[in-house]
Amino acid sequence: MARDDQRVGYGLPTVLAVALHLVVVLFSVISLPSREPEPTSSSIVQATLVSTETVTDQAQRAEAARSRALAREAEEQRQAEEAAAADAAAREAEREAQRQAEEQAREEARQAADAAEAEAARRAEEAERQARQREEQEQARQAEAEAERQRQAEVEAERQRQAEAEAERQRQAEEEARRQREAEEQRRREEEAERQRQAEAEAERQRQAEEEARRQREAEEQRRREEEAERQRQAEAEAERQRQAEEEARRQREAEEQRRREEEAERQRQAEEEARRQREAEEQRRREQEAARQREAEEAARRAAEAASQGLDRAIEGESDAVANARQGQEAANSFINLVRRAVEQAWVIPPNVPGGASAEVAVRLGPSGELFTASITRSSGDGAFDRSAIQAVEQAAPFAELRQLPANLQRDYRQFNLRFTPGDVR
Repeated sequence: MARDDQRVGYGLPTVLAVALHLVVVLFSVISLPSREPEPTSSSIVQATLVSTETVTDQAQRAEAARSRALAREAEEQRQAEEAAAADAAAREAEREAQRQAEEQAREEARQAADAAEAEAARRAEEAERQARQREEQEQARQAEAEAERQRQAEVEAERQRQAEAEAERQRQAEEEARRQREAEEQRRREEEAERQRQAEAEAERQRQAEEEARRQREAEEQRRREEEAERQRQAEAEAERQRQAEEEARRQREAEEQRRREEEAERQRQAEEEARRQREAEEQRRREQEAARQREAEEAARRAAEAASQGLDRAIEGESDAVANARQGQEAANSFINLVRRAVEQAWVIPPNVPGGASAEVAVRLGPSGELFTASITRSSGDGAFDRSAIQAVEQAAPFAELRQLPANLQRDYRQFNLRFTPGDVR
């Protein structure tokens, strides 16, 4: 070829040399299952010559080399699935060899850059020769591989054809079975539909028979109700006649009973009127006697109260002056208590008919100004009127404004005290 004498630079030969070393290393590491590994050429170690081939030829060979490498790598992958341990070791060796090849290629590239122009040309020619030799070897191996692939493809095609034939037979058998199942299912559905139709017809006949029976029962029931209604009407008419007769008899009895009750009531009324007049006359006589006694008692009490009032007024005036003019607190407190006792005695109206020895005790609580807060019985006399008169006497005598005249330290002590009531005496 005319292109073989063309001179090239150092960059492209270096790249080609590195690629060549990588391919050779891959070939040395990868082993095919059906062939013995080929011995490595002694020129691989010195693959630094410059090639004079064109870029297009180099790309084609590189693509072919990559295709072959991929094919071998796929074969190696299959081997790796069969023997995982061996494949792992091979991949590790491949990575190590690749690393060494890359290192060596870089070293050789540096050496090639320093080589002379003539040495580069010579090595390029040698590399071209070796490349052609390897290309021829590769083509031979590729032809053998292609023949093997063709044979395997034919075997695979035969297996595929047999498998397709078997699948077709299987499909036809399944189709026949499916048609039989569908026919059986269709027959079953038709039989089921026929049974359903017969059942529906039988149900319809049964419904019509039940409807007819129901109409007959309703007609019989209607007739029975009408007869029952007629009997009820007759019974009600008879009951109405009976009721009217009983009502007439009842009215007659009630009229007789009313007349009898009126006569009895009139006699009773006359008797009660006579008894009432007698009771009223007796009550009038008793009230007149009681009123006379009450007037006498009240007159006696009034006279006694007037007499006591005159004396108590004088005593209260004297005690009030004593409280106002007292120089000692205790004397003022005693004067205040005497003042309260005398004011209550003056206001107390003793009820008549008090039992002998009656006595009541009243608890008194005053406010800060002497106003009455509470007055309550702490010990009862046993006579309600007597107890009420004691409470009323305290209420009428209040307020006791003289409390404010006591020294401040004694006012709180004398806001609560007890009064004992006995007829003629209060303590």
